[in-house]
Amino acid sequence: MGIQLVGLSQAKQKLQRSLSARIASLLATSGTNNVPKGHVAVYVGETYQRKRFVIPISYLNNPLFQGLLNLAEEEFGFDHPMGGLTIPCTEDYFTALASILSGS
Repeated sequence: MGIQLVGLSQAKQKLQRSLSARIASLLATSGTNNVPKGHVAVYVGETYQRKRFVIPISYLNNPLFQGLLNLAEEEFGFDHPMGGLTIPCTEDYFTALASILSGS
């Protein structure tokens, strides 16, 4: 019985390493692992060719940005096929808003 438990333990560890490697691989290919701490990636655009922006999390609390989030919720809900937060506005509008929020 002791031998079977050791074998089970080793199999469990091997499976965990395999899953960890697979998750790391998926994150690397999706580009989500290059978002700095304290930031979030959002996708901006009104067409299928959306541009990815990395913004500070603090922007999410701003009333101007909250308006965009409400618009995104109405259009997409929170289960979007792109897998990220998608903002349905033009890139020009978003960059102008980000400029205002950054104080530049």
